[in-house]
Amino acid sequence: MNDIKRGEKSILEAKCPECGALTANMGLDFESPKKDDLKKWEHIKSLYSVGIAFHSCGCSGPGYIPNSKEKIIEYFEGIKNTYLKNIDFWRSRTEPTDKQEREKEYQKNWYELSKVSSNAKKEIIKNQEGINFWMEKVKQIESKISLIR
Repeated sequence: MNDIKRGEKSILEAKCPECGALTANMGLDFESPKKDDLKKWEHIKSLYSVGIAFHSCGCSGPGYIPNSKEKIIEYFEGIKNTYLKNIDFWRSRTEPTDKQEREKEYQKNWYELSKVSSNAKKEIIKNQEGINFWMEKVKQIESKISLIR
């Protein structure tokens, strides 16, 4: 949703092919529904309100686009569950206390650690930092779900 910011000049301008007015940039792979298909247009509006658009280079497509309100909610609930599993990791993790433990843990859990900090190889990341990071992600997803409902 970075193409149009309220009260600011558009970063990427998308214009209506009929009237020339500024519209949402739905991406290269967007196929607009018929004008009178209000149900599909309402669905497009729901997708855009939570940041789902049809952006890609045009050759491989934009990835998964839910085709109904229920599927959008299901999609975001799946993401939320993944985030909650990440929180479980940080709650059950034993924090390293020295450089040797940190290096050993990095070898084992580098993927999880790198999601929270780009400097995970050189610093000890506190469990609370990981929990806070994923809780913020959960809040963002919950706000998207509430927008759809």
